[in-house]
Amino acid sequence: MGKKQKHKSASGGWAQESDHCAKKQPEEPEETQPDEENDLERELLPETNSVARTRGRYPIHCLTIAGQVEGHTELPQGTKATKYEHVIPQLVAIEEDPEIDGLLIILNTVGGDVEAGLAIAELIAGMKKPTASLVLGGGHSIGIPLAVSADRSFIVPTATMTVHPVRHTGMVLGVPQTMKHFDRMQERITGFICEHSNISRDAFRELLMRTGELVMDMGTVLDGEQAVKVGLIDNIGSLGDAMRYLYRKIRRRKQAAE
Repeated sequence: MGKKQKHKSASGGWAQESDHCAKKQPEEPEETQPDEENDLERELLPETNSVARTRGRYPIHCLTIAGQVEGHTELPQGTKATKYEHVIPQLVAIEEDPEIDGLLIILNTVGGDVEAGLAIAELIAGMKKPTASLVLGGGHSIGIPLAVSADRSFIVPTATMTVHPVRHTGMVLGVPQTMKHFDRMQERITGFICEHSNISRDAFRELLMRTGELVMDMGTVLDGEQAVKVGLIDNIGSLGDAMRYLYRKIRRRKQAAE
């Protein structure tokens, strides 16, 4: 309640007046504060390379896998990395969030830790919501399972993918068991890729063991069109193509649920 003020009238009597009845100066409009959702997105983008969800007709979560996929060992400072302990909880949250309709994975990675990469790829492959991947720049090494793990994979013509045998850093024992371990690890990668793409095991092994293309190494470098031709990636395309695919699949999914 406004505090009452007294003033003397022209006839000499005392009158009372509420201060809220007095004419107030127009207040300047307050600046609109960003809502909690925008704050969350600003926090997520630099920390997890993702945007919580787009604002189109169908909300789609955008996840970027860039640099090197970091595993159990922290990479040196200054190395751009995607941390699997950040990505895995996001995938769980995307799957259970009713306000997110689909997932778009943007890849520009040199590869990285095999177990971390396969763990992320397995989670993406097991999602019920529509997913699409887009390879930009590079989708090398363990980036290949990540690319093929989505429902539909796209690659721009200028991107490249390097297929090579599994590698190991650090001390290695020169015993037969070590080679068997490498063979089993390679089979896990090969099996996943061939199961989620259109390339056969024999064709993929041929790419793995090719010589004369990489200096001081074995393997094959494929550009966008070659990756599609051998059956590794589904389609040549860019962002618009991936978004159209997601919108189409989301729409069909919603119609089937009605």
